[in-house]
Amino acid sequence: MPRMKRRDREIETREEMLHVLDTCKVIRIAMYDEDGIYLLPMNFGYTYEGKELIFYLHAALEGKKLDLLQKNQKVGFELDCDHELIEGRVACQYGFRYASIVGQGKAEIIDDPAEKIKALSILMKCQTGKDFEFNERLVSIVSVIKITAEEFSGKRRE
Repeated sequence: MPRMKRRDREIETREEMLHVLDTCKVIRIAMYDEDGIYLLPMNFGYTYEGKELIFYLHAALEGKKLDLLQKNQKVGFELDCDHELIEGRVACQYGFRYASIVGQGKAEIIDDPAEKIKALSILMKCQTGKDFEFNERLVSIVSVIKITAEEFSGKRRE
C-alpha cells in the first residue's frame, strides 16, 4: 500500500481493524472492465486470522462481475463506517468522522460445495450474528467469491 499521508489517523491495532470489519456491512469491490473500473457494493463475511484477511461474497450463478473476475482476479476493496459530521464555525472547519479499510487482493470463485457452505455460514454470521445451516443443494444455486487481501490498511478520524 502507498504510504498513508496522515499517519496520525492510521489504524494500527487488530482490535481497531476488527471494529471496522464488524461494524461495516457493505464492502465496495472494484474490478477491471475493458472500459475502465467496475465498482459494486456488496454484503460480505470475513475471516481475519493472524495477518490473513479473507472476504466472502455471494452472487448469482452468472453475471458481469463473475465474467470480469474470470478474466482478471485482481480487485480493490473499501469499507467505511462510523460516519458523523464534525461541525465548525466556518465552512473550512467542518470535517467528518469515519473509520475505513482499503486494500487490494485476489478474487476467486469457489466451486467446492463444502467450502461454499463454510463461506456462506461465515457471511451470514457476520451479517446477522446468527448461525445458519446450508447444504449442497442450497449452495448450488449461488456463486461464492473469496477475496484474499494482499495489501490493506485502515484509517480513522475521531
